[in-house]
Amino acid sequence: MIDDVILRSLDDDKAEDVLVIDLAGKSSLADAMIVASGRSQRHVGALADHLMRKLKDAGVGKVRVEGLPQCDWVLLDAGDVIVHVFRPEVRAFYGIDRMWDH
Repeated sequence: MIDDVILRSLDDDKAEDVLVIDLAGKSSLADAMIVASGRSQRHVGALADHLMRKLKDAGVGKVRVEGLPQCDWVLLDAGDVIVHVFRPEVRAFYGIDRMWDH
């Protein structure tokens, strides 16, 4: 359910290169990680802001957020699902996608 809200929000807001990584059995941090890119700092900030609002509306408790002031890489921890929203250059540099792609 939560991941449906997240994916719909990212799609509505034109996020790019959205990837869902199943973490069940691989990590105790969360059941899934969603990685997406925004075209600019402003786009990354808007994606994260809209996600926070839609998760709140969906009844998800407190969503922890890191990185909003700079908006190069914003992490949203919604409990069972962790969302990373990057500018493309920052995403390529850190390679989160490759780290979990086994």
